[in-house]
Amino acid sequence: MPTEESSVARQARPAPGALLLCRADPESVAPVARLLREDMLLAPAGEEWSVLVPEGRPWLEGDEPIDRVLTGWATALAVGAPWPVLALWWDADRAGYTLASGFRRPVGYVWLANGTPVGEDEAMRSFAGRLGLDPVLDMQSLDELTRPDGEADGRARMRGLVAVLTRAGVSLPDGLAPGDSADSLDAAARAQPHIRLIEWWGWREAFRAELDAVEGGRLGPWLP
Repeated sequence: MPTEESSVARQARPAPGALLLCRADPESVAPVARLLREDMLLAPAGEEWSVLVPEGRPWLEGDEPIDRVLTGWATALAVGAPWPVLALWWDADRAGYTLASGFRRPVGYVWLANGTPVGEDEAMRSFAGRLGLDPVLDMQSLDELTRPDGEADGRARMRGLVAVLTRAGVSLPDGLAPGDSADSLDAAARAQPHIRLIEWWGWREAFRAELDAVEGGRLGPWLP
């Protein structure tokens, strides 16, 4: 009997998922995203934003924690790009974000599954400053996410964060909701009219694509 209850409890545990928000149009994001060596779906997410929806294999099929994977991806995308990258992630125990921009140290915040804040207030202030959010109105909303709230679980906190980001131009496509499983996010992304698949080409093709993006295609014909 305990074994059966444990199995049911495991099945009821929320599935992990993640989104990568890039402050750039899809055409700029696509060549850099291929360097992650993971198949992802890419769609517009506002006038100046794009969203990458990963399949989730590193944390679904391996032992790598989802927050570590997303932090690595966000950092890799931002290092070679002039725009910031925001990773949103959640699993059965926690939810959080990581913001990467250039060579700066990434900043992030974490909530437990029940919504308990376990991050540092300074991270929220750095987050707002790097994204150019309103230091008064937006910062007030972010401060509320760092205070105890018995009616808001971790995923509700993520939705609150996205609500603040809408004032910075973020508009997630229909069906892409923080807190959903990777499978649900994938299905919702594939239903979008302007979706594109980002596939791993191999190092030679990815390197050519990155140079084409940076140099406007001038070096592509000279690569071996």
